[in-house]
Amino acid sequence: MKVLIAMSGGVDSAVAAKLLLDRGNDCIGCTMKLYTNEDAGILSKTCCSADDVEDAKSVARRLGIKHYVFNFKDDFRKKVMDKFAESYMRGMTPNPCIDCNRYLKFEKLLLRAEELGCDAVATGHYARIEKKDGKYLLKKALDSAKDQSYVLYMLGQSQLARTLFPLGELTKDETRRLAEKEGFVNAAKPDSQDICFVPDGDYAKVVKKICAEKGQGENGKGGNFVDTDGNILGAHDGIINYTVGQRRGLRIALGERAYVCRICPESGDVVLGKNEDLFSRTAVVSDFNWISGEAPTGSIRCKVKIRYRQKETPATLTPKADGTVQIEFDEKQRAVTPGQAAVVYDGDIVLGGGTIR
Repeated sequence: MKVLIAMSGGVDSAVAAKLLLDRGNDCIGCTMKLYTNEDAGILSKTCCSADDVEDAKSVARRLGIKHYVFNFKDDFRKKVMDKFAESYMRGMTPNPCIDCNRYLKFEKLLLRAEELGCDAVATGHYARIEKKDGKYLLKKALDSAKDQSYVLYMLGQSQLARTLFPLGELTKDETRRLAEKEGFVNAAKPDSQDICFVPDGDYAKVVKKICAEKGQGENGKGGNFVDTDGNILGAHDGIINYTVGQRRGLRIALGERAYVCRICPESGDVVLGKNEDLFSRTAVVSDFNWISGEAPTGSIRCKVKIRYRQKETPATLTPKADGTVQIEFDEKQRAVTPGQAAVVYDGDIVLGGGTIR
């Protein structure tokens, strides 16, 4: 099989390439150039730096495979960075890694693989793919601590048929040991912890920069903090600075702990309340992707994750005629956040997911 392997410069994709070669595949390495530091106002080195490209090239040379750099900056800016900023302007808290997978790794890269005559694309994600009864299943990685199936829920049957996840049955320690054995330059390279174009964690700065360049900045301006009854408590410096569940950095003294319970982009209000005000039993999810390609005809029992590092929780899902999905949790969940993904599991199988409204 001829495989295009996405190599970020990190240890995971390096070992994925090695494993594919050991299995007799004809591999081509590639690194996606997604943005320049100046695009996000970043002064330090990040995951799209020249060093990362050189690390990927070093591994490719050691493995004896070709390596290309693909310039996807325009697509990344439009479909990931701009969408990220627009979501914050609408009072949502997005996960740009999901959109990067959706539009870049498993759309643009799959098209590029076809142009190169490749049969499949491979990445260093910790997840598994299995074919059963004519359908492709997306499954959790065996290493629960590294499982990345949450950010892959958007994959469909056509994509899964042409995708490989060589690391799905390994632990991270096993991956590093293999890299050390092969003498890879990135064997001890630390994992990235932040959003690639927001490495310092200052989301608001990046959002303001992107919106200013597009002539959009009205929700970067101030508004009011209000309580759950609508009473004005004080002023804030823009809804893009806040997310549901936030307590720190509010810069308002109320004599008791206050949390962001809701963000209202139309009025510019940020609703503050008590911790107990953050809990809810239901959620509505839009843009839902059923990995099988078929939505259930009625309600189903499942487990749901509403953020990446959360343990999934029991719930009942009901598909609606308008394409949305209603989730009713067995127990109230804290800070069900608009813009985040709700991902649905049946055991270790990912059924699908969508965006919380």
